[in-house]
Amino acid sequence: MRILITGANGQLGHELQYVLQDHQLTLLEVPEFDLTKPGVEASITAARPDVVIHAAAYTDVDGAEGEPARAMAVNAEGTERVAKAAAAAGARLLYLSTDYVFDGRQGVPYRETDEPHPVNVYGQSKLEGERRAVAHCPDTLVIRTAWLYGAHGKNFVKTIMRQALEQAELRVVSDQRGSPTHAGDLALAIRRILGLKLKGIVHATGSGDCTWYEFAREIVSLMGATARVQPISTEESKRAARRPAYAVLANAVLDGHGIRLPQWKDAVARFVRESKTVAHA
Repeated sequence: MRILITGANGQLGHELQYVLQDHQLTLLEVPEFDLTKPGVEASITAARPDVVIHAAAYTDVDGAEGEPARAMAVNAEGTERVAKAAAAAGARLLYLSTDYVFDGRQGVPYRETDEPHPVNVYGQSKLEGERRAVAHCPDTLVIRTAWLYGAHGKNFVKTIMRQALEQAELRVVSDQRGSPTHAGDLALAIRRILGLKLKGIVHATGSGDCTWYEFAREIVSLMGATARVQPISTEESKRAARRPAYAVLANAVLDGHGIRLPQWKDAVARFVRESKTVAHA
């Protein structure tokens, strides 16, 4: 199968390269691959892909509040370009989206059929990207994930691991709840999804849920570090963008097809163990 991956140098992109290495891959990497430029379509159609996995995105949640036009240009207008190119190539489109399309007020896990209502610019731009993907490529599957971390790039787990070695005390938000997702586990799920004729929307996150504070405590404990983890409120964190207080996704569609990502505690334990091995190699 000919598979084109946008954002191939990102944390999910790296994992996709590994799990899909037996396919013919075309890798489009940021910043050379610029979603805001007209050349996007030509670089995709020239590859004649069977599948386009669109993982490239503007992902700075707080930064988006200060430059909403940029976030929209990349996540909405850029996605429209990708979708049109995928359609022109007769390809299937898998678009990676986010739990932040929801407002967090529901209090029970969000299903694929629940109505989105983002509370920040990033979520708005990704939701518009979902809509444009579906509108411009008839064979589109939106894959919403959450709290993604992996070996490549910046993420919460790597930040906590570094801070736990450098600081005596970590202050972490305790009133936001979601589902941590290992990028490698998500990549394996996407590999299985490629064998299914799914369209529309699926949710794909690690099993179970926690707060950022609980997540951080688990990471520090797994490290055997002595840093204290102190809970703080979202208000105390003084972040530019609002976050949903409850952004847990129900992976109902994938569950129905027998695809379930590992429990988040098991996944982060594996990640910390592998990170220690690399660090001491």
